[in-house]
Amino acid sequence: MSFRVEVWGEYACFSRPEMKVERVSYDVMTPSAAKGLLEAIYWHPGMRWVIDRIRVVNPIRFTNIRRNEITEKAAVGPIMTAANRGGVPASIVSGECIAQRATMALRDVRYVIEAHFDMTERANPTDNEGKFCDIIKRRLEKGQFYHQPCFGTREFIAYFKPCDVIPDCPDELKGERDLGWMLLDMDYSDRSNIKPMFFRATLHDGVLDVPRIGSKAVMG
Repeated sequence: MSFRVEVWGEYACFSRPEMKVERVSYDVMTPSAAKGLLEAIYWHPGMRWVIDRIRVVNPIRFTNIRRNEITEKAAVGPIMTAANRGGVPASIVSGECIAQRATMALRDVRYVIEAHFDMTERANPTDNEGKFCDIIKRRLEKGQFYHQPCFGTREFIAYFKPCDVIPDCPDELKGERDLGWMLLDMDYSDRSNIKPMFFRATLHDGVLDVPRIGSKAVMG
């Protein structure tokens, strides 16, 4: 069964992996970001989300955000030691490891995610498609989620609802637009050598059709 979920927010940043220091967003939501957003709403080991297409509802608009960021992470070891044995907890002195970085983000975004799910080998004997469909519908209607859905980064909150009527395509997105190579997903088949998978993204009247993993359209 397919689901249509309308998602929107004030800002979004679907970072291009080729940009190292400054974050630069793709023009539209990536399939991997759409999958992560749906998993925030409902995830179960017995099912796997598959993104079919992403519809761009609002015109594509970029904005530049400059902010202070911490350049280091607290080490897990000292934190666990402090928690288990007591003593002074590990911490980061932000004044000593702060840097100002720019983010080329999207603003006023709205998409319709069209997706379905496949059953996996980790499903329990009592799991079935009907059961998962009922749960997903209920969570979408009630606005329930496991953790706050977001657009690329945690601070860019994503709101969602079931999509009953597909919105019209903006005039400026009508026709065909080549978006270049886009991240599709990560290949976890070999946990010791996780690889990214890319595809040539093209908007057709505001619609991004997502190829199936393993098809000739996917490079990885």
